[in-house]
Amino acid sequence: MLNPPDPLDGAILIDKPAGLTSHDVVDRVRRRFGVKKVGHCGTLDPMATGLLVLVLGRGTKLSDSLMAADKVYSGRIKFGESTDSFDADGELVASLPVPPLGIDALNESAASFVGDLMQTPPMVSAVKVKGVPLYKLARKGVEVAREPRLIHVYSLRFTAYQEPFGDFRLACTKGTYVRSIAHDLGQKLGCGAHLTALRRLDSGRFSVQDAMPLDELLALEPAALPTRVIPFLKLVAA
Repeated sequence: MLNPPDPLDGAILIDKPAGLTSHDVVDRVRRRFGVKKVGHCGTLDPMATGLLVLVLGRGTKLSDSLMAADKVYSGRIKFGESTDSFDADGELVASLPVPPLGIDALNESAASFVGDLMQTPPMVSAVKVKGVPLYKLARKGVEVAREPRLIHVYSLRFTAYQEPFGDFRLACTKGTYVRSIAHDLGQKLGCGAHLTALRRLDSGRFSVQDAMPLDELLALEPAALPTRVIPFLKLVAA
């Protein structure tokens, strides 16, 4: 007879703050509540905020299926400057004048990124080549060939533009590097660009509106943690 699920078997929705890696969040939750098995479903870069789905206990068995869900983001791109990481955490590598732009012009260019794309992971990423994360090679100034990956962008629309910043909303499949899209859009426009803000709004059926800020979660007493857990059986049944 199978043991009944533990109250901590399931998933927690966290609104990740900027400045922490996804692994940092996992580690803090594990240490605060003494949960041995904790994982996350979809990495957010340190600069990014928003929805991070954590799986606990038997919920970790569902990591792959939950991670496969489509994602929705909002963010901001700065045009005229390129960085080595394609986002604001990287080093400036080029600066060029920004051409006259507006919402219509940006959305016309953004339309070319909608659909199936073969996207090459950036060097500053956690993708491993021969067991070594690319970002570790990048720190040494080493650049290696990376295999392009098939992604799909459902929609990419700019909602505001105040030179040199454009605000956008993006819906895409798992594994999409939004900062690569920002970089590639800047290249297409001839001025360069990099991502300055990113927030994950949705992951599959989960929304950041239902997530708890990390600091509030960590302030809970351990006995209260099960009240924030989406039960394992509910995850399986959905």
